[in-house]
Amino acid sequence: MVAAPAAADAIARAKAMPALNVGLHLVVVDGDSCLGHSRLPHITLPDGRFPREQAELGVRYFFSPAARRELAREIRAQFEAFAATGLRLHHADAHKHMHLHPTVADLLIRIGAEFGLTRLRVPAEPPATMRACGETPSIADHALYRWSAILRRKARRAGLAATDHVFGLKWSGHMTPARIKTLLAHLPPGSSEIYFHPATRQDDDLRRLMPGYQHEEELRALLDLT
Repeated sequence: MVAAPAAADAIARAKAMPALNVGLHLVVVDGDSCLGHSRLPHITLPDGRFPREQAELGVRYFFSPAARRELAREIRAQFEAFAATGLRLHHADAHKHMHLHPTVADLLIRIGAEFGLTRLRVPAEPPATMRACGETPSIADHALYRWSAILRRKARRAGLAATDHVFGLKWSGHMTPARIKTLLAHLPPGSSEIYFHPATRQDDDLRRLMPGYQHEEELRALLDLT
């Protein structure tokens, strides 16, 4: 998140670990913008943040030409900010998987190509695997999985690499050691990505932004894997 308050600290930590693959986590919903409200009046709040209302913002991105122009400028600004760090761009995705939105996806892929983007996260979590792990996938889970195929086709047409499966959606914030052990026993054929939200401790910001998340347990799951 190149416009987030702790971006400079994150960049410094990444540069201290040159083998770490770092990507752009594009923010176009519920987060800070690079360009601010004066340049993004149709898509940000007066404080320069994107609204939390994902569905409402998605409608605006699809139907409003002014919103789409501002969205394109902001996406370019975030890629430029990443490039200015000097870090190698390994991949891109979007906060709250907003790149599943067709307008965001098209702009991310087109503008990302100008900055050497070669890999995209496609949030495709197979319901069959989660059922094998003891979950009962909802209609929304099935719909999201089918919808992710559209993003995968866009990525492939653009020559972007992507793993076959991504896990962390159903159990977002709750990727505990026990659940990871279960998931690893049921991974489907092909390449899989598992994502986490680890932290050494919870502070007021984490409790406010991610209520109920088990950050310390997710860190323990990662450490157990090593």
